[in-house]
Amino acid sequence: MKHPLTCENADHGSFSGARSVNFQFTGQRAYRIRGGRLAGQVKDFAYQATTTDFWGSMEAVGGPQTYQLGGAFDCGKAQPGQVAAVSHGCPSALFRGVNILNTQQEAGR
Repeated sequence: MKHPLTCENADHGSFSGARSVNFQFTGQRAYRIRGGRLAGQVKDFAYQATTTDFWGSMEAVGGPQTYQLGGAFDCGKAQPGQVAAVSHGCPSALFRGVNILNTQQEAGR
């Protein structure tokens, strides 16, 4: 992606390796940002990184007023998939240089 995104409610993760160093997450909603303003919703996206690169790319964290609680109907892990409601909350945060991909385009490879 050439423009920054804002993501709400990260969802369905995928971890690889015994120590879960590499990961990929989708989100329930994401919006492109242009000129400091929301510029339309983005679909079929995921972000991926290694744990240390991801947390090392964080530049800012919002205050208590930005905290949101999100959730999903299933945890999205294991084979066969587990079905268990999950929830999490977090404040807004700014990350730079995280790999964003279009999941629909990637599925066609």
